[in-house]
Amino acid sequence: MSAGRQEPHAGKQGPAKDTTMAIEAAKAMPTAIPEPVSSDPAYLKIRDLIYRMSGIYQPEEKLYLLVSRSARRMSVVGAKTASEYLEHLTLRGNRDAELRLLLNEITIGETYMFRSPPHLEALRNVILPQIVQAKSAMGFKRLRFWNAGCSTGEEPYTLAMFLLEESEKLLAGWSFDILATDLNDNSLEAAKAGIYGEYALRNTSELLRRKYFKVHDEKRLQVTDQLKSQIRFDRVNLSDDSKMVFLKGMDVIFCCNVLIYFDLASKRRVVQHFYSNLLPNGYLFLGHAESLFQVDDTFRLVHFPGATAYCKALAGAAGGGKK
Repeated sequence: MSAGRQEPHAGKQGPAKDTTMAIEAAKAMPTAIPEPVSSDPAYLKIRDLIYRMSGIYQPEEKLYLLVSRSARRMSVVGAKTASEYLEHLTLRGNRDAELRLLLNEITIGETYMFRSPPHLEALRNVILPQIVQAKSAMGFKRLRFWNAGCSTGEEPYTLAMFLLEESEKLLAGWSFDILATDLNDNSLEAAKAGIYGEYALRNTSELLRRKYFKVHDEKRLQVTDQLKSQIRFDRVNLSDDSKMVFLKGMDVIFCCNVLIYFDLASKRRVVQHFYSNLLPNGYLFLGHAESLFQVDDTFRLVHFPGATAYCKALAGAAGGGKK
């Protein structure tokens, strides 16, 4: 989730570096609470348009965030009022492209490598042994993971490092696929480039840095080609039923700190897709502050040390239980 594209600088800097720098700047940029212009009803129409297209909902008390980030696009297209910008989003010939650029502005995410060690411990100690045992009995030795809302790539690269390390132990002889998706084009560009500073790498050990990163410049490292090759990045709108329905056969889905931007109806629709896309006994991870309480009762809630997850129980097993 990220900010708008900058023009390439001269010398060694290129589009990937500019995108990364722009995202870092956007994350650090303070959001000023605007004047009462936010009461303009055109902003409510923009809010509703974004909701219809993406499932992301801005409540009244957070409308100032939409106003602030719309202002950046309004400046680019030369719209002087919210009503004029609404025309760019609904009536102009480039309306679809402009809406996509606005979504880039409002879906700025922030994360870092190895943000949630308890999730990885749950995978190592319980979930992967279960899945490996079940799939081995059927003659399968391939695992499929989906990171929905991958932002600038820190989470899927963390997962890839973890799985590569486990390939020498529990997953010896196994292969795996990681699909990493996001709504934000610029975040995906930064993720594909895989260039990170100390903030993103602060929880990454020196051993893993030496093994899976190379020097990019005096302050940043870049993921190795080996690590990049483990992940397929793609743009997916979680509210796009036509695309979500085809993402089947997943063993584990990570969707951390994404559903907090959705209202209840949108959450339910997305979670139903996750349930359908998981294999039996597959797992869904959410952010630590997120829950499926009153959202969905088909999953079985499972407790791990320092973490929870949701299991797609075998047909006939009761959902909504606890382990």
